[in-house]
Amino acid sequence: MVQPATGIEDLGGFFVWWLLYGRGVLRTVKSRDYTEESGVLAVVPARAPLEDKAHAARLSSESPEGGVRGRRAWGRWLAVLALVFSDAVLAASVWGVALVLHGLWGRGEPSVVSLASILPNTAVLVGMRAVLGLYPGYGLDAAEALRRQSYSVVATAATIALFALALQVGDMLSRLLLGLVFLILLVVGPLVRYLVKRVLKGLGLWGKPVAVLGAGEAGARLVRSLKEEWGLGFVPVAVFDFRLAPTGGVLEGIPYGGTVVDALEASRRYGVDTAVFAMPGVRREHLAKFVGRAGLAFRHVIVVPDLLGITNSAVAARDLGGTFGVEIKYNLLDPWVLRAKRALDLLATAVGGMLILPLLVVLAVLVWAESRGGVFYRDYRMGRDGRLFWCLKFRTMVPDAEGELRRLLEEDAAMREEYLRYHKLRDDPRVTRVGRFLRKTSLDELPQLWNVLRGEMSLVGPRPYLPRESEEIGETQEEVLRVPPGITGPWQVGGRNHASFEERVRMDAYYVHNWSVWLDLVLLARTIKALTLDRAAY
Repeated sequence: MVQPATGIEDLGGFFVWWLLYGRGVLRTVKSRDYTEESGVLAVVPARAPLEDKAHAARLSSESPEGGVRGRRAWGRWLAVLALVFSDAVLAASVWGVALVLHGLWGRGEPSVVSLASILPNTAVLVGMRAVLGLYPGYGLDAAEALRRQSYSVVATAATIALFALALQVGDMLSRLLLGLVFLILLVVGPLVRYLVKRVLKGLGLWGKPVAVLGAGEAGARLVRSLKEEWGLGFVPVAVFDFRLAPTGGVLEGIPYGGTVVDALEASRRYGVDTAVFAMPGVRREHLAKFVGRAGLAFRHVIVVPDLLGITNSAVAARDLGGTFGVEIKYNLLDPWVLRAKRALDLLATAVGGMLILPLLVVLAVLVWAESRGGVFYRDYRMGRDGRLFWCLKFRTMVPDAEGELRRLLEEDAAMREEYLRYHKLRDDPRVTRVGRFLRKTSLDELPQLWNVLRGEMSLVGPRPYLPRESEEIGETQEEVLRVPPGITGPWQVGGRNHASFEERVRMDAYYVHNWSVWLDLVLLARTIKALTLDRAAY
């Protein structure tokens, strides 16, 4: 439901209120003679009478606009300083740990040159991250941020090596010490940055205000996405539209701020430098006009394109002889990329499998001890290009579980409806006590490491679908089955059992479209977090 746009003349109060309190609901006032005052908060109609405009101007003059802009700039710089400081402390701490390990391994005392290089190495690392736009790094998704952080470490190592050769001090630098430093930074750096961002978010210092232009379904979807992916650092503070206003003056908890013209005025007056256009249904000439006008006020203008059904972050702008084009890359169609993914799977599975071998033995004994049945359960799943394979798991149900399922679905309509929606049951009476623990922790899927070694599965990938689910996957099936299914994937960290079957299919399609090695690493890290903190699995 939408209603004609009314607009908000004075957004200064809202921005002050947002910075001070950070939550709440701003109501759109439709009465032309009524003004709601709460401190410096003033809400008046966009086309109010002259006397109301004068009253709003008086309230606006009493509100500290300069303070709002200054406080926002102060918060932004504080976030940058916190990230720089954390990187410097991390580098110094890693050097300390590397020095201890260097001594424990009997390599003697490090040279004076090695000790003297600590400060330059730290400065180069911070400088590389600044060049790569990681301070503060707003607008970077998790995979892109990880890629840039890794590149900054590798670039720092390369820079130090070049300077060591140029100054002829390479023999005085401990290669083991430097190798330890950069290896630890590659592993620990992303975790430390995530924790720092969490702290900044808790203090209300992470993120920059953005204006969302578009109050329709696309705008609502964008606002939800920005709230869920808080790591992007884009905090929607107001929604604008040239023709529509959300019912109640609020869109997904974000106040409606008026027309596009009001957005330009808000940018100039209150320092909001980023606008995101989410108007896929607007005619091309109108959108071009709006974007051109927005460029006069907003430093950063992002346009959500009208590419329905195409979700791909691996895009590049192309100038085709004066015609603008967007190149969409599908990395998983590159055979060399698939070979690299396979090599990473084999390496990680071989190393990880050896480390968890004692755990596998213990779990197998527990499964056998409870029900004296077979330890493993296997069933057909669709692999790459639709080829069927036996997918292994620890057995978590009673014997003849399929026959018991048919009986339960025939007798219980509510249970049948739940199974049709989610393809599993929350309170499944067929699950054993040990099986319930294995499912909650997802340890029942560890035997699938054997499927990974055989090339039937990957560590990260789409969900392994049952053959009978083929028709329900629909047109997306060809895309999803381009790659081997994974032990974990976007469904594991993006809702797990709370997501419907259709939502899981969309997540898998998104993964195939946007695959990169960085996305795999992010999903592996998020899987560990989900398994340790999320107890909602069943």
